[in-house]
Amino acid sequence: MKSFQWQIIFGISLIALSVSLYFIQIQLFRTPRDTFFYLFQDLAFVPISVLTVTLIIDQLLRIREKRVLLKKMNMVIGAFFSEVGTILLKSFTDFDLHYDKIRRNLVITNDWSEQDFSIVKKRLGEFDYSVNSEKGDLESLKNFLVGKRDFLLRLLENPNLLEHESFTDVLWAVFHLTEELASRADVRGLPDTDYQHLSGDIKRAYVSLISEWVTYMKHLKTDYPYLFSLAVRTNPFNPDALPEVR
Repeated sequence: MKSFQWQIIFGISLIALSVSLYFIQIQLFRTPRDTFFYLFQDLAFVPISVLTVTLIIDQLLRIREKRVLLKKMNMVIGAFFSEVGTILLKSFTDFDLHYDKIRRNLVITNDWSEQDFSIVKKRLGEFDYSVNSEKGDLESLKNFLVGKRDFLLRLLENPNLLEHESFTDVLWAVFHLTEELASRADVRGLPDTDYQHLSGDIKRAYVSLISEWVTYMKHLKTDYPYLFSLAVRTNPFNPDALPEVR
């Protein structure tokens, strides 16, 4: 309320100052006709000024703010992959019945272009994923995700991520899988129907995570080549990947 009152006082003061200056001009030069002519000329330009400020300058500011926000979101996404995402992808591959087929598309190298990333994204959308929750180490996956639950919750509480719909979907899919596994005291000896249900939960998280990982790798290659180099050397889909530079 105080801020609003200050704005009113400030506005009235500016109007009063303008009126005073026009009055002084008329008194000094005794040309009210010219004064009012230029006054109306200035008023005629006001709509153009409003158009310039609201449609052009405002749009430029929005673009700048969006870039800043995107940079912040990419930092959060990077923290996710460093803490959870890359390890989780490696774990998910143990449940993938078609791992060898999808792996060949995801051995990213330093030579990849934007077109290569686009082609892979399209292939991933058309790929026939098949996941079996009994094929991998479900107990190990449960322990890992439960250990990262607080970290995932903090990410979900980040308001900036609401602007990044695809990554938010990844977080929800991973968090849902975490809750599903955490709610089972023992993931061994479950009914077949329950294993099928968990297979669907793993597949949902796996598919969305792979797509987001490719997008993130593309971002690193464009903006942070040194981070991209490490990401290539720790690629969860490359069995020959080593963090050491060779």
